[in-house]
Amino acid sequence: MSVSATAGRQGMTAAQWTLLTLLIVSIFLNYIDRGTLSVAAPVIEKDFLLSPASLGSLFSAFFWTYALLQLFGVAGWAADRFPVGIVLAVGAAVWSASTVMAGLANGFMALFIARLLLGAGESLAYPCYSRILASDFAAHHRGMANALLDAGSKLGPALGTYIGAMMLASFGWRAFFIALGVVSLLWLVPWLIYMPRSYATATIHQDAGPRTADILCSRSAWGTFAGHFCGNYYWFFLLTWLPTYLVRERGFSLEAMGQVGGIAYLVIASATVCAGWASDRWIARGGTPTRVRKSIVVGGLTGSTIILPVAVVEDTNTAIALLLLACASFGIYTSNHWAITQTLAGPRAAGRWTSLQNGLGNLSGIAAAWITGEVVERTGAFPPAFFVSAGLALLGALLWGFVVGPVRQVEWKP
Repeated sequence: MSVSATAGRQGMTAAQWTLLTLLIVSIFLNYIDRGTLSVAAPVIEKDFLLSPASLGSLFSAFFWTYALLQLFGVAGWAADRFPVGIVLAVGAAVWSASTVMAGLANGFMALFIARLLLGAGESLAYPCYSRILASDFAAHHRGMANALLDAGSKLGPALGTYIGAMMLASFGWRAFFIALGVVSLLWLVPWLIYMPRSYATATIHQDAGPRTADILCSRSAWGTFAGHFCGNYYWFFLLTWLPTYLVRERGFSLEAMGQVGGIAYLVIASATVCAGWASDRWIARGGTPTRVRKSIVVGGLTGSTIILPVAVVEDTNTAIALLLLACASFGIYTSNHWAITQTLAGPRAAGRWTSLQNGLGNLSGIAAAWITGEVVERTGAFPPAFFVSAGLALLGALLWGFVVGPVRQVEWKP
């Protein structure tokens, strides 16, 4: 199936919607799989007698392979060099199987290895997503397409947290992991039928595009790398530690934690869809991509700092209200930052740029998981960890606003 990227100013074609829907479902399952450990952490911590520092090490295991395979260009090279549909299918098979393996783990080390494999499989996802969106979707559709894709990444933890909490209470954490791994494997059936096939013969023979060194010489590239790191630290702090914070510090039951955590992720997803739709409408009415994309990204990250008082407000209802407001602001940010990258890189460099950006950006997953675990173990409290997250969100806003240049495709040297 070949999907045209020049659909004009009209809406997306049926083929594009089918492709986008499958991508949304894949990232939805992707994020449920990577979030299983966070949801089950309060139970696994007791089963395996883990300290907060050991739990932080487990959280970070995923990010070692996930980040480094992208940072060293392996994932981006595969997405740009081979048929992108096949590359994504291989990644999905690996991350699904590793989730099943995690459910069968009999100790810390087995679970650690399963999380390393999960990170390896999922490292292929974002470079493939960017390659497909940059090649198969017109620029004025990418705001909404990226927003819907990002909404899937937030709906995954939302539903996973809610359903996971119920499954944990009824069936235990092992059944939760195994069931999700099997469901993720089933996604491969429709994907192998409808995946893009236009690269199967063309990619190998086309111009290789800019070198990785050319990307690294771009100031805007480093702005997106560092800005993404800051935004991701904030997100992974929420994704890995929010369930434990709600149970340990706020005294929530597993069911209540699932409800609040699910609503928080749902708020992010709703905000990103609304902001993505608004950004495309703004551009269609004459707004420049630079003004539109940057205003939304910078404004969203700045508003995310509202999370700072969540850990110190005594009233639980007030704390949850502030948390949801911070999540809405973060959702606004996530709607447009990948659209900036795809525009800057262009189709020939989207896979490699995304691989480098997501690799560096996801080192924050290691940092957020480990630093928070160490802080909580040493201080016995969460406020310092919330302070770090808010500070990095503000730094990220400055990087996207002032280090990233005009949002237009970089003029690569021949």
